[in-house]
Amino acid sequence: MIHDPSSPHAPPGATRLSWATVPLTLGAIGVVFGDIGTSPLYAFREALQQSAEDGIDASEIVGVLSLALWALILVVGLKYVIFLTRADNQGEGGVLALTALARRSLREAKGAGARATVALVLGAMGASLFYGDAIITPALSVLSAIEGLKTIPGAASVFDESRIIALTIAILVGLFVIQSRGTASVSKLFGPICVAWFLAMGGLGIYHIIGEPAIFRVFFPVYGINFLITHGITGLFVLGAVFLTVTGAEALTADMGHFGRAPIQLGWFALAFPALALNYLGQGAFALAALEAATAAGKPFANQDWFFLMAPETVRVPLVILATMATIIASQAVITGAYSLTQQAIQLGLLPRLRIRQTSAAHLGQIYLPSINWLLLIGIIVLVAQFRTSSAMAAAYGIAVTGTMVVTSCLAYIVVRHHWHWRRATAVMLIAPFLALDLIFFGANILRVIEGGWVPLVIAAAIGLMIVTWMRGKKITGAFEGRQAIPLADLAAALAKRPPERVEGTAVFLTANPDNTPGALLHNLKHNKVLHARNLIVSVRTADRPTIPPEERARVEEIDANFTKVVLKYGFMESPDVPADLMRGGGADALIDPARTTYFIGRNTLKASADEGMPLWQDRIFMFLQRNASDPTDFLRIPPGKVLELGEQVTV
Repeated sequence: MIHDPSSPHAPPGATRLSWATVPLTLGAIGVVFGDIGTSPLYAFREALQQSAEDGIDASEIVGVLSLALWALILVVGLKYVIFLTRADNQGEGGVLALTALARRSLREAKGAGARATVALVLGAMGASLFYGDAIITPALSVLSAIEGLKTIPGAASVFDESRIIALTIAILVGLFVIQSRGTASVSKLFGPICVAWFLAMGGLGIYHIIGEPAIFRVFFPVYGINFLITHGITGLFVLGAVFLTVTGAEALTADMGHFGRAPIQLGWFALAFPALALNYLGQGAFALAALEAATAAGKPFANQDWFFLMAPETVRVPLVILATMATIIASQAVITGAYSLTQQAIQLGLLPRLRIRQTSAAHLGQIYLPSINWLLLIGIIVLVAQFRTSSAMAAAYGIAVTGTMVVTSCLAYIVVRHHWHWRRATAVMLIAPFLALDLIFFGANILRVIEGGWVPLVIAAAIGLMIVTWMRGKKITGAFEGRQAIPLADLAAALAKRPPERVEGTAVFLTANPDNTPGALLHNLKHNKVLHARNLIVSVRTADRPTIPPEERARVEEIDANFTKVVLKYGFMESPDVPADLMRGGGADALIDPARTTYFIGRNTLKASADEGMPLWQDRIFMFLQRNASDPTDFLRIPPGKVLELGEQVTV
């Protein structure tokens, strides 16, 4: 995978315009803009539908269109493409990368270290909301594309609702089944397909704008403002539906580390935004023409599937095929984003270890998480079967995205204030308009909770409960281990005076705190009554940075002739490989001989209690998460035949 230039693996020229930017921009168009690029399939239709309570007239079409275009300009163009692409964490973006940067900034700020927990809480909220978005996006986008079959003359009777649902589920199941094989071989097609998609959208828009050039008046914001003033509560419902035009904006920063800032900015302003704007203008022009024709014929105006109907019948079949491919690519980007976010959450301690498979030897970003993959698929199938149409599902879409955007704005303030070191007044002046806009959209979407908006909130609440339970449970077990711990220096001094029986080889004891004696070492001395010739006390740490240079990976400190402390540091975008990094020795000689090394891991047995620690129901959840966490030997890439696990019972 291609990386941002701030990464040690980045190609040159990724943050400034050059010929190297062209292939990066093509890749970004295929990954970054897939989600937002498929919103014209349903966004304008749904926004217009919300204003149809008392009938639709020309002022409502123009007002809705003006709101949609200014949402793209302000939320996507100004906030994300221009501002948030600069608030990066060593080239990486997204809510958890921003969380890590904000937390590091607060830790380094004078007197603000204790508030670093606030950043972590915000990040956990953003991550929880993202999973709601990750389930809805593939279901809504693919279903809306397949529904285009109903607009093909003669096909409506063949593709009824049940068959459209069955075809949608079949496509989504196929997409998730192939995830385990990786997508590196087909991802090179994503860019060209999405370029064709954007060009087709822009071309369709121009086709209808030619007959209604006055449609460009919607760029005057007065039309959108007047619509909101004159429509009261209905205007807020419309605003909630208008937000569908900007769903997918988070991907612009979440994938920044793969492509760089300049390719994303170039892709947006040179292709994505012009194509989206032209298509929405074309849909508005088409709707105005349809309104005029209905009025002349004395018939009521009906809201329709404007996107597909605006295409001539002769090209409608290939357009449906192209739309389906575009929505599959958009879904793939969300799935990949869910894998990446989960990996970051695990590294930051928000979630238990999960099995992570590398699907490509050449591209480090190509990973696969089986548990996340199948949970997403189950949730998506349930959504499609329950809501049955894209219109019914659209009401559930905005809340998760707007919630994440509110979190992002709050984190951005911390970064601007404490990382960029702006004055408080200046930081507030920059962030307050963005936050106000996010809160307005969030409030508008809250009104749609009953229509289906409760779905992402329930998903986010479930994920949030798991995160809180996991973090609280780990804090309790960590406190227990701390109470039982003996300072390593004290043990080393005692063993130097009364050495136990020695055995050949190297023992690696993994622990969270290298200053204390690992429980596995104490159990080994107590029960086996031996000490290896060489003993490494190894701690694996996660930094608030995406990557750690190889020369900074290991910090080695000799305690005495028996013990050596080793701290291995990884970025939140990296997967630990303890044996490989102990072999490298942080630039020094190899610390281990693989053939003569045994790894000791503490594995405590959890016991639920209604009187201690967490409530009993929360104990059960934590124990379930602990049991189903990936084996640490897999997560740390330790050979399973070289591991001994020792521990005791802990009450949570």
